[in-house]
Amino acid sequence: MKIHEVIEGLKDYSVTGNSDLEINGLTFDSRNVQKDDLFIAVKGLTVDGHHFIDQAVENGASVVVCEKGMGKTQQGITYIEVPNTRKALGIIASNFYGNPSKELQLIGVTGTNGKTTIATLLYNIHLALGYSAGLLSTIEVKINGRSYTATHTTPDPLRINYYLREMVDTGCGYCFMEVSSHAVSQERIAGLTFKGGIFTNLTQDHLDYYATFREYLEAKKSFFDRLTNDAFAIVNKDDRNGPVMIQNTFAQTYTYSLTKQADYRGRIIEMSMDGTHMNINGKDIWIRLPGKFNAYNILAVYGTALLCGHSEIEILKAVSEMYPVKGRFEIIQGRGNIMAVIDYAHTPDALLNALQTINEVLPQGSQVITVVGAGGNRDRTKRPKMAKIAVAYSNMVIFTSDNPRNEDPDIIIEEMVAGLTQDQISGILRIVNREEAIKTACMMANAGDVILVAGKGHETYQEIKGKRYSFDDQEIVKKNLK
Repeated sequence: MKIHEVIEGLKDYSVTGNSDLEINGLTFDSRNVQKDDLFIAVKGLTVDGHHFIDQAVENGASVVVCEKGMGKTQQGITYIEVPNTRKALGIIASNFYGNPSKELQLIGVTGTNGKTTIATLLYNIHLALGYSAGLLSTIEVKINGRSYTATHTTPDPLRINYYLREMVDTGCGYCFMEVSSHAVSQERIAGLTFKGGIFTNLTQDHLDYYATFREYLEAKKSFFDRLTNDAFAIVNKDDRNGPVMIQNTFAQTYTYSLTKQADYRGRIIEMSMDGTHMNINGKDIWIRLPGKFNAYNILAVYGTALLCGHSEIEILKAVSEMYPVKGRFEIIQGRGNIMAVIDYAHTPDALLNALQTINEVLPQGSQVITVVGAGGNRDRTKRPKMAKIAVAYSNMVIFTSDNPRNEDPDIIIEEMVAGLTQDQISGILRIVNREEAIKTACMMANAGDVILVAGKGHETYQEIKGKRYSFDDQEIVKKNLK
């Protein structure tokens, strides 16, 4: 592909050198550069790609994209200077792969909680309805049933467009994609054409990255600001930030709600650990997903599927046949009628949702035992809040290690416990070793009790001091609840 073809759509750029060159590939990692590649120097959180331009050229790059005033020119190398290389990367990647997002019905899902469940259910429902589809989620990337391991909630632009191109080439008509706030702020979705956007909710998260909650909100909102007038935006009307998301969007707007008049209105009739009986726009339906939070997820899925042009009856039938997504309020039945719930809840609101759901359907005389920690090198202000919620809605809480990353897990637990009173502290356990904590919870449980193991959900590793060690909450629970 020629340089002038891959830079189509860039604004306020300048070219030094030959813009008619043919490039073989794209990369923003100087170590991966091959002969006649285009290297994009991206400023990361800890590393600036501009420091590796010389290495990229030495490895064979014939074209360098850099920010204005950052590149030192070398003879025979073409330099393209842009205001923002992150944004340029998205546009260039889309062009290089033939703008695959324009050939798909690409639907983005954003919000603090519910993204994975909604995106995955939409993917599964479309397969069930006979359509070819793709999925880009926290858990995995799927293309018509084939699965790839996911590394981020939203991958980098090169990987996104690579997957989207493969989806198009294998006949997919739809792609459902989680859109994290980081992805929006870091321009990972630049150059993509979305047919629709879904907003779930907004609660405290990522305040290690954003200075204020308002910044976090604005990052989510800017996703909807980018939608065009031939796209749709569907938002949770019961979340006070739902209407805010669509204030400035050009997209056609729709709402869903459990408490207010909305385009897609739901009402919970009955709940149990097995699922939820609810009414959606006048139609009764039983879903295998328990909890109020899942009722919201189902409304978002229902509304989106209708906006994609599918039959209401077919949608409701497919929805009623769906199972919980891996690690999202996933239930494991153990010995003597003891039940364990594996949930990704790693924010105060998500933990509250999980515990409230359990308490609403808990048999009389049964107890809730919660095993919970908090991730290292992440928003520290949510730690005491999560501890308070765990204690308020559980009969016993065991504080343990999550993914401590580069922090001391003992200190993380101390910061969680700091949110408790002395009386509350006397009634909790601290077991840093996560396997021992889960094992202890299983030993303490009696018939009818429910154990919530929160924080890691689908993850099959524990991240400690820069290394990932094999660890699966499900396996530990199953072993100890035989």
